[in-house]
Formats: sequence, structure tokens, C-alpha cells
Amino acid sequence: MTEPSELRDGAAPATALFPQFQSQIFDMFSTEVEGLTEDQLDYESDRWEWSRWSIRRNVSHVASGDIRWLVLRWGKTLFPDGAQDLGDLAPLISPDATLDPVRFWDMAAILVQLRRTQGFCHMVLSRETVGSLQSKEIRAETTTGQWETFGLAHPRGVRRDPEDPSHIYISLEATFRHRYFEHTTHLYNIHRLKRAQGLTPRVEIPFVGYYALPGWDRSEP
Repeated sequence: MTEPSELRDGAAPATALFPQFQSQIFDMFSTEVEGLTEDQLDYESDRWEWSRWSIRRNVSHVASGDIRWLVLRWGKTLFPDGAQDLGDLAPLISPDATLDPVRFWDMAAILVQLRRTQGFCHMVLSRETVGSLQSKEIRAETTTGQWETFGLAHPRGVRRDPEDPSHIYISLEATFRHRYFEHTTHLYNIHRLKRAQGLTPRVEIPFVGYYALPGWDRSEP
């Protein structure tokens, strides 16, 4: 990921560092799923690892992920007085790391929540500067081992807890970079799910983040 010039000015607004959260990410997902049938949204296959999650689940997962990171992990730091003003967030966090599939199954409803969570990301960024993004840090549990790979995509802001390898320290900057990389990677998976069904992807995804790492599974149908 190319480092923007704003990094040299710690007082610069954080929104300048991550402009993708203003509308770009939402627009890419909404364009990619436009016009798809229910069967196309729910296509899954055990032929490839990436095809075990449907397009619907990919979109639901990234929408939920924004809240899971910024509220569940960062909540005490970002909202020391509580997050009551954010409304009922429970339906945005289901046990399988997606939105509540009972309340948010229709793709239009999922997109409403994705727009909401992207707006929430932009709101958090609007309250920060580049300097505060880089200085704020939390300790987060990571039991899956994914961060052994994910960490390779981050130029800074992620470090292993030297006393407990099941945890990392991650800055707010790296958290937003992680969210952006999650969105691009799941968009890439949606592209592959569409190609597996003989459908043509519609948006161009920047070749950045996790799916761009050497050794990442970029198998194609």
C-alpha cells in the first residue's frame, strides 16, 4: 500500500489517510452485488477454500467486522463514556462473525448496515488525526494465527506481545488499514465467486492488502 504524503504531518486529519471509508468501499460492494439473484448471492462450493462463503456472507461479514473491531475491541478507548449513542449494536454481531442473519438476510438490508458501519468508520476517523491514529494502541487477542500472515502487509502498527504470542498490540492506524484490507480481500473473493458462476465482476479492486501478499491463495475457477 503506497504511503500517502499525509503521514508526514501528524496534525493532518485522519480522514485524509483513509478516504476509502467515506463512500468508496460501500460503492464498490453495492455495485458488485447489484442485480444478482438470490441463488447467485448464495452460491457456495467446497471446490475452493474461498468458495465456502457465499457473496451474501462476505458482504455481511465485512459490515459486522467494522463494528466488532471499533466497538468490541476499541470501545473502551474510543468511547470511554460508553457507546449508548450508537444505538442497538447487538444485531450487527452474530456468533459466526456476520450480521444477524435473521434480521439482515436480504441483500438490501445488509447494504443498509454496510453503509451504516462505513459511516461509523468515517465518524471515528473524523475525530482523529494522523498522529493520534498512530499513537493509540490496544492489546488484542489473536488465536487463529492469521496475524502471522496479516502482519506482513502492515508497515507499522502491529507487534506481537513478547510475553503472550496469542495477543498482538495494534494501533488505530493499523486497525483501519486492517479493515480496508479485509474489504479489498473479500471483494476479491466476491469476484471469484462471480467468475465461478460465469458472471463478470464490475469494479476494479486495488491490488493491495492481504490478497496481494506473496503466497496468498489466488486460485481461480
